[in-house]
Amino acid sequence: MATPKKSGLGRGLESLFSGVEINTEDLKKGEAFDKGDGIVYIDVNDMKPNVNQPRKSFNDEKIEELAKSIEIHGIIQPIMVRDSRNGYEIVAGERRWRAARKAGLKKVPCLIRELDEQQNMLVAIVENMQREDLNPIEEALALEEMIKTHGLTQEEVSKSVGKSRPYITNALRLLKLPEKVRSYVVEGALSSGHARAIAGMKEESLQIQAADKAVSEGWSVREMERFTGEDAVKTGKRAKPRPREKKREIKDIENQLKDILGTKVTIDYGIKKGKIEIEYYSRDELERLYELLLSLK
Repeated sequence: MATPKKSGLGRGLESLFSGVEINTEDLKKGEAFDKGDGIVYIDVNDMKPNVNQPRKSFNDEKIEELAKSIEIHGIIQPIMVRDSRNGYEIVAGERRWRAARKAGLKKVPCLIRELDEQQNMLVAIVENMQREDLNPIEEALALEEMIKTHGLTQEEVSKSVGKSRPYITNALRLLKLPEKVRSYVVEGALSSGHARAIAGMKEESLQIQAADKAVSEGWSVREMERFTGEDAVKTGKRAKPRPREKKREIKDIENQLKDILGTKVTIDYGIKKGKIEIEYYSRDELERLYELLLSLK
């Protein structure tokens, strides 16, 4: 079987997963076979987790549910691995591997791919992001690892994982949050929307206070955004809603600008005049917004 050529970052990922047709009866038997589709069965004890696996937490209950499904149907999608010094390293599919071991399988269907360190990390990240398996902090740590370890720019990371540049910037901002706030996000008590709003607060003590209140009182993202407004930062008290409700079209414009600029945009409108406020949270983000606005000429 010919070894597939290496593909560059952000290119050729589809070829890594393509051309796979599996007979589920064969999967349940756990026997090796060769039908020219590139699938081989590998002993579960000859495989080890990916050191670049961005997913750090695995839900035991979900693993148990998957194990029961595997007992009945087998592993429908093969696990992707690459050669390692002692056996094989899992590139994508660690959750399936864990569940297969729990289900008592001796061998699992695999695709063996030749990948360098960059490609190994990229495939692991993309696979988890496509399945939405990562919590926001795990995702941010994985993106940061691509930048620090492999020297990629945010723009290169954006193209590699198929996310916008503002998405990458906002994700990385979450890593500056206090550990307690980050733990709330990892546990699912706060969403990425809550976390982004908290990240806009300057003082760490207020960030923690906001997170504690949001969790204990069950705030929505919108309530969190009101709390983290300018008055809230100064007083530490939950801000009151504005007396005048914005028109729907104004809210839509704010949301569109937010998506384009990758940061919070507020429109203070009046009958004859008003103002647009664009928030930034660091010197680097200010420079990014400056360059983006200049490009709109």
